[in-house]
Formats: sequence, C-alpha cells, structure tokens
Amino acid sequence: MTREPSSGTSDLTRDLAEALALEPEHISAYELEAKPGTRFTHAHGDELERQAESMETYFERVVETLSAGGYRWYETANFCRARSADAAGRDLRARHNLGYWLGRDYLGIGVGAVSTIEKRRWRNAPSLHRYVAALERGEPPPREVEELSAEVRGIERVMLGLRLDEPLPLAGLEASLDEHELERLTRGGLVAHGDGSLVLTKRGRFLGGGVTARLLA
Repeated sequence: MTREPSSGTSDLTRDLAEALALEPEHISAYELEAKPGTRFTHAHGDELERQAESMETYFERVVETLSAGGYRWYETANFCRARSADAAGRDLRARHNLGYWLGRDYLGIGVGAVSTIEKRRWRNAPSLHRYVAALERGEPPPREVEELSAEVRGIERVMLGLRLDEPLPLAGLEASLDEHELERLTRGGLVAHGDGSLVLTKRGRFLGGGVTARLLA
C-alpha cells in the first residue's frame, strides 16, 4: 500500500476501506521514499516535505484501522490476519522477510543479489553485462564481500529484531545496548525490558528507528 504525494486523510481512509473489503491475508504499508536527484523528487519533493509532519498521523490511522479489522501489526510496516481471524489458524507472517528480521542466513541469487551466510555478506555485481560475462566464462559472478564482526552482527540483530512485535532475546546482545538509554526509554514507556528480552511498546513502535538508534551502544 502506497500513498501518492497529493493524497490526504480522506484518500487514505478510502484506500484502507477498500483493502479491508478485499480481505487479503497480508498487507504491507510503507511510507513513500523519494530518492535525491530523481525526476520524481524534482516533481514532488516540495509536496513530500510539506506532508512529512503528517506521516506519523497517517500511519497511526493505518495501524488502528487494520488492527480493528483483525490484522496483527507484527512488523514495523507489515500486517497479517491474526490466527484467530484465519480459519486454518495459520501463521500468515511473510516467511521470506521474517528470516531477515530474525537474523537468519539467506542466499540471494542473480544480478545485484545479496547473501548473508555464516558471518559473511556478499553482493553480486549489479551490472548485468559483468554478471553474464562471468557466467559465460564459467566463473562466479564478481561480488563485494564483507566479513561481519561480532559488533556488526549484534547491532543488526537489535535493529532488525526490534521491528517485530515479539520480544527480542538479549542473550549475547548486551554489548550492543546503551544501558543508560535502555533505562531512560523504559521509564519513558517506549520499550519494555525484562526476563532477558526487549520489545518496543506500541508508542515506541510508532517512533521506530529513532528509539532503536538511541538504544544502540
């Protein structure tokens, strides 16, 4: 689900009603991102800046409407029909992306694809010509390789894990957290911390990345 730059609250309400009427198993709702230097940004950049302050209100409406319609806000921008609303009692979260958010290994195949396996991340060359030429020579496609340190893995685990609505186990992640900020944000009602786990509260989830950034050591 995306909103055009000129869209307002009434358009959003209508779109949400139409989406609920279709009864999909899963809904993704991402804020429109305009890349600097693109023709889209040149044409709509001013309008996007004007609406920036309204984005939080818009998203609160998305969450409240979809939650009331029987959807689980299980990840920052993703919703699925709750088990209680699914006749078969299935877990309808996106399995592919859930692998990223839970810090699992994954293999990407193709031009520009990224893989992360056993503490190493690599990206195939984004050039189609170079990719095909290497395969024609019987060689692996050129790639950029990054060795993931324990520090990087810990930070990524916190950043991705806190996108979910379920508690993040903190065993082995203590060094990735700023204890002072953790206590301050807990007192402020933005995170819930206890029993060896951490999760953003509903209020904290609306602030999302800003809260997570403060938590990181």
